[in-house]
Amino acid sequence: MTDQTALILRLKQREPEALTEVFETHSDKIYRLAVGILQNEQQADGVVQDTFIKLIEAIDKFEGRADIGTWLYRVAYHECVGRKRRSKPDVSVDDMLDDDFMPECFVNWGDVPDTVLNNQEAMTEMERAINELPEALATVFRLRDVEGLSTAETAHILNLSESATKVRLHRARLMLREKLANYFQEWTRI
Repeated sequence: MTDQTALILRLKQREPEALTEVFETHSDKIYRLAVGILQNEQQADGVVQDTFIKLIEAIDKFEGRADIGTWLYRVAYHECVGRKRRSKPDVSVDDMLDDDFMPECFVNWGDVPDTVLNNQEAMTEMERAINELPEALATVFRLRDVEGLSTAETAHILNLSESATKVRLHRARLMLREKLANYFQEWTRI
């Protein structure tokens, strides 16, 4: 029996320690995802709470086809989408993007010193740029590149094909390069 299977069994038996273990492992990641999508810390707290309530309510139906963390991300993502839909109309990412989008300026990120990339100002600038992306692209970028999930896990969470996930990730990276080019350009001049 794998650790995952044992944990799910303990959750199904309603062991409080099992829920605590899952909460401690995944709540911060779910919170970061929710803040990134909703741009509201109070709503993000609500998403975390609702995600774990849904885990408690639905654990008996959990089939184990996905990792428990992937399942929680998917629940949290759908909760965020639902909250956003209730607050404003939905706009398709395809409506917002030109298929031939190419950045006007490329920066060789390998030439930017690590001390610059790791400082707080650069991190703030990166977060600002991510927040300016269309929601569909920002979510793929956050799950794949910030949280470190695989393409398959990201696709599963967002109910996309892997190829659609890769396309969105590519577009997000291109748009981020464009948005961050001016900020980092001064560090790449010789």
